[in-house]
Amino acid sequence: MTSPSGPCPGNPSAGPHRIAVIGGGPGGLYAAALLKRLDPEREITLWERNAPDDTFGFGVVLSDETLGGIEHADPTVHRALQKEFVRWDGIDIVHRGHTQTSGGHGFAALGRRRLLEILHERCASLGVRLRFRTQAPPAAELAASYDLVIAADGVHSRTRTAHADSFGPRLTNHRCRYIWLAADFALDAFRFETAETAYGVMQLHGYPFARPAPDRDPSTRRFGTPDDSGASTVIVEMREEVWRAAGFDTCDPAESTRHCAAIFADALGGRPLRSNNSSWLTFSTVVNAHWSHGNTVLIGDAAHTAHFSIGSGTKLAVEDALALAACIEEQPGLPAALAAYESERRPVVESTQRAAAASLRWFEELGRYVDQPPRQFAFNLLTRSRRVTHDNLRLRDASFTAAVEEEFGCPPGTPPMFTPLRLRGLELRNRVVVSPMDMYSATDGVPGDFHLVHLGARALGGAGLVMTEMVCVSPEGRITPGCTGLYTSAQATAWTRITDFVHTGSPGTAIGVQLGHSGRKGATKLMWDGIDQPLDEGDWPLVAASPIPYAHGVNQVPHALDRAGLDAVREQFADAAHRADACGFDLLELHCAHGYLLSGFLSPLTNHRTDRYGGSLENRLRYPLEVFDAVRERWPDDRPMTVRISATDWARGGTTAEDAVEIARAFMAHGADAIDVSTGQVVPFERPEYGRSYQTPYADRIRNTLCVPVIAVGAISSWDDVNSLLLAGRADLCALARPHLYDPHWTLHAAAEQGHAGTGAPWPLPYRAGSRTPPTGRTDAPKPRLTLG
Repeated sequence: MTSPSGPCPGNPSAGPHRIAVIGGGPGGLYAAALLKRLDPEREITLWERNAPDDTFGFGVVLSDETLGGIEHADPTVHRALQKEFVRWDGIDIVHRGHTQTSGGHGFAALGRRRLLEILHERCASLGVRLRFRTQAPPAAELAASYDLVIAADGVHSRTRTAHADSFGPRLTNHRCRYIWLAADFALDAFRFETAETAYGVMQLHGYPFARPAPDRDPSTRRFGTPDDSGASTVIVEMREEVWRAAGFDTCDPAESTRHCAAIFADALGGRPLRSNNSSWLTFSTVVNAHWSHGNTVLIGDAAHTAHFSIGSGTKLAVEDALALAACIEEQPGLPAALAAYESERRPVVESTQRAAAASLRWFEELGRYVDQPPRQFAFNLLTRSRRVTHDNLRLRDASFTAAVEEEFGCPPGTPPMFTPLRLRGLELRNRVVVSPMDMYSATDGVPGDFHLVHLGARALGGAGLVMTEMVCVSPEGRITPGCTGLYTSAQATAWTRITDFVHTGSPGTAIGVQLGHSGRKGATKLMWDGIDQPLDEGDWPLVAASPIPYAHGVNQVPHALDRAGLDAVREQFADAAHRADACGFDLLELHCAHGYLLSGFLSPLTNHRTDRYGGSLENRLRYPLEVFDAVRERWPDDRPMTVRISATDWARGGTTAEDAVEIARAFMAHGADAIDVSTGQVVPFERPEYGRSYQTPYADRIRNTLCVPVIAVGAISSWDDVNSLLLAGRADLCALARPHLYDPHWTLHAAAEQGHAGTGAPWPLPYRAGSRTPPTGRTDAPKPRLTLG
């Protein structure tokens, strides 16, 4: 596929000749200019319903990558932009009177009006027909008389709405209100400032987009003259309920502008703000199933949106234009070109939208973080989208990152992940957990040599805590015939062999046991023989909160536990905990996630009981808490106990993130030492939002709402992710599963790659010779200096 560097002139395309462009924003204008430049014979008409100098917003930010694409595709536009840009590399985060500054970021901005003027001039010079103050004809009408219709008509696209059946749009409105304003002076850096008011938390986002005139005496600067005094974009954002409580819902634009200037008077130095008929908006994330329909194609905000807090709207629109023009130039016909355009751009856009969604949610939940220490708050803000991480922030600004590490408590030269953590009487030497992973390799519940090697290898690999798979508390509580148990003395003896090896073979490594009961998800085949599929023979009766099968028509209908059954299962958990103590486990985790028995009581999708164990969340918690109390009573007081929960069912009507906070609160009140925050696997019709670290926001919510330790899980794949999550205060421990299957020594290798040789990840003595990367073939051989013909 074509890179963002875009097309070059010289080979007129055999593609569309007559092109209609709906919308005169940066994306539509730049697409028109590129396509006309590629083939001067094209007839291109652009409709814009506003006047040429009407614009909304004030400044736009473009990345160096986007600018490189513009430079390659159209040097004329690039030169014009270069003359206008304001460049800076600092970010100031102001919170509770403290300013934290991080450098090395690199931004370039200019006024949106000036950007449009440059593109207007370029289109006019190339011969594009620009029809301002004119509503474009409907896309269907244009499609009948033009070879290509480019719909660049923005977030409220009439084209997208008119052809919703073809484009398949999905619009999601979010929880904050925001307003675009401007200040008539140039800020020194990108500025984020938090205001804690009587109504709630408010946020300012500001950045310069016009420099002061070089010959202007600063003492004589006048407001309202951005060409002389410089100018900055100022966005004020807050939750809807804060916006209403502050009375902004009844303010006219002028009043809103004055109030915002008063609230952020320190950031503005007492200067006023100005608006451009600015109104309070609610951000809408736009996603489309398809970006083209016949000879009509969507670009920019018509196709997709990404929250302004990562500054990507104009960037994405311009890059869409570059890619569309390149694909039209390269492909043999319009259908192939439009398919190639979408294939190239969709992964990039989806990645940006995931980052933007993380950033958007961070600001929606800003109030959750205001009590963090100043430097941690700043680091958390900087890494909110996951695109800036601990490692690349350390490269950008080593002194800032070192200060954050010191505030976190990292010993000198120690990465956050190798900072110890104490839970009751157990001190973990680092923050890495080998996540529980079912191996389905036991016989009659007895762990064998496979489990010894599997868990022993991960213990030797350096993790602070190695967790067993879900260890079942009864034969009927197994998921499959290959699951381990802790309901017989033979099983206990086998587990003792494993804990003894971990403690003697890898001193300092802790090993934890996860106790659970399969509930309605039991009596199934081994995973590789058919996950969640019932056994062909040898099954056993299932029990659950309610008689609801996991998959209707596939899995067995479980028996709803009665009083005697509830008491019996509770005692099975307590007996297993007693055996776990005797086996020498260092930590015990109660499995209340993933749709197994105790999780089945918590979720309203699987608990339809009408007795005291069903209905309200308080009632649904009752039995899992009874089991927790019974286990806690049999588990030594000096050893920690954690609880794994599914913080969302990823399904309508199921457990919500708000429910998860209350579930965690209840378990902590009963004596849990940390909450292991997973998600889903409760119902087969779930719709997870997969992505990098996709479950960690739920851990973050619980930790920073309740101020309790949490274990984060879910697509955490790099040591950089681990360091970032810990340092930002989103987690206390990070559990990794698949990375430890790929590399049992993942933690030791993470230490080596970071140059850490401290006590947080000591190499076992027999392995110490392998603590350096093995040498490879030479790459420094002399290069030939002469070529003889």
